[in-house]
Amino acid sequence: MSAATPLPQAQPRTVRLSPEDNVVVAVDAIPPGSPVEGVTASARVPRGHKIATAGIAPGDPIRKFGQIIGFASQPIGPGEWVHEHNVGLGEAKGDFARDYRFAEEARDTPLVPEAERATFEGYRRADGRVGTRNYIGVLTSVNCSATVARFIAEEVRRQGILDAYPGVDGIIPLVHGTGCGYDIQGEGSEILKRTQWGYAANPNMGGVIMVGLGCEGFQIDRWKRAYGIQESDTFRSFTIQETGGTRRSVEAGVAAVREMLPAVANVRRETVPASALMLALQCGGSDGYSGITANPALGAAVDRLVAEGGTAILSETPEIYGAEHLLTRRAATPEIGRKLVEMIQWWEGYTARNGGEMNNNPSPGNKAGGLTTILEKSLGAAAKGGTTTLRGVYRYAEPVTAKGFVYMDTPGFDPVSATGQVAGGANVLCFTTGRGSAYGCKPTPSIKLATNSEMYRRMQDDMDIDCGDVLDGVSIARKGDEIFDVILRVASGERSKSEAFGYGDAEFVPWQIGAVM
Repeated sequence: MSAATPLPQAQPRTVRLSPEDNVVVAVDAIPPGSPVEGVTASARVPRGHKIATAGIAPGDPIRKFGQIIGFASQPIGPGEWVHEHNVGLGEAKGDFARDYRFAEEARDTPLVPEAERATFEGYRRADGRVGTRNYIGVLTSVNCSATVARFIAEEVRRQGILDAYPGVDGIIPLVHGTGCGYDIQGEGSEILKRTQWGYAANPNMGGVIMVGLGCEGFQIDRWKRAYGIQESDTFRSFTIQETGGTRRSVEAGVAAVREMLPAVANVRRETVPASALMLALQCGGSDGYSGITANPALGAAVDRLVAEGGTAILSETPEIYGAEHLLTRRAATPEIGRKLVEMIQWWEGYTARNGGEMNNNPSPGNKAGGLTTILEKSLGAAAKGGTTTLRGVYRYAEPVTAKGFVYMDTPGFDPVSATGQVAGGANVLCFTTGRGSAYGCKPTPSIKLATNSEMYRRMQDDMDIDCGDVLDGVSIARKGDEIFDVILRVASGERSKSEAFGYGDAEFVPWQIGAVM
């Protein structure tokens, strides 16, 4: 009996992102000896990683997205795996120096006619903003009052106090690790005050209690005066020392919740335009697919939201480092572009003062997923911001007032970054991930976008949308429409996967700057 003829091996799939690139990305793992883009793989290339399509001499640029992502640190032959063993940032060369070309690509975005705009079901607040959720928050002025804040939330839950108020989404103890032992006139103090006010004022908050110890650096009365905050039927504050200790403070907090519940619950969802949405953009656990699938698809959804008159906030300054020149060109004015560059320069000084450097990214997980340098990671991350004009640049936790696509300065650490965006007013959040980030947010619902289908299947309980099908031919525009539709549904009350798990109580992490004394 004759031997069966072996079936031909399917050629591994790859993606070329620009005609100028000298690497392509492996959609499937590439075995050695495989033909790829006119070359032969000289070694195994993991999925999501890069393979050279031409010889690259030492010191020559590696190009992906049509942009420089690094330089060859040794000779790279055609068909070689391209990663950290043969790529570095090297010395900046003339063709690498970023040309900011401020505002050259700024364009007006045609808005969808008002009669044709998309809508969602939201909570209209007295200041005109719209919430997508209706929470009670227990904020703390200092870590010393964190346990009491948690006790208050636990006791409210234990007694089932919210059961009679189905229109209230829950109670959140928003605790943190600072509030004292720092320069009360310094930058860190200002950031904490802005962040606390931003959460208290977020439209997803129906009511707020602020709990302090009493002797801390962050004085509640001074904070209230600074922001014009008055005690009301939806805002209460007290300190443990004045109230008489832990037990009495917990009792006072529970009583305050009971008293404010009628007012908090006295709202109903109503049909409002999508222009009321303020979308926070996050990525975490990125991989080699992030800049190909989920991030550009989210960018397409952002373009739709901007056309609807809404707002989207791109952040994570260390993770747009090396791609900021693409944003400065889109700035509405040169002044907006220069403000972004000034933030980049601040970060260069900040990391240097602390013995670090801006290219400490990507993380080990990012590298395992195929990302080699911070430039490569940043170029993919910036795709979340879509293509429209940059309308504003904001400091961390600063209230976002502009409509359209904006930028907020934040660290790259996801919980810290998202905390700043929520303090800025974000009422919904989209989070892309390739490695599988387990993250959720309160009071702002987080929608998780998987960059690849394998991870989506493995972590399906945590992921809301599979963007890996872009690699199978689904267009970026179609996937962007899908994301936009999910945003509207979640904004209207549909629970995201992280909400179903109950994520969000531990993800309030204000940015801490300066010495702890």
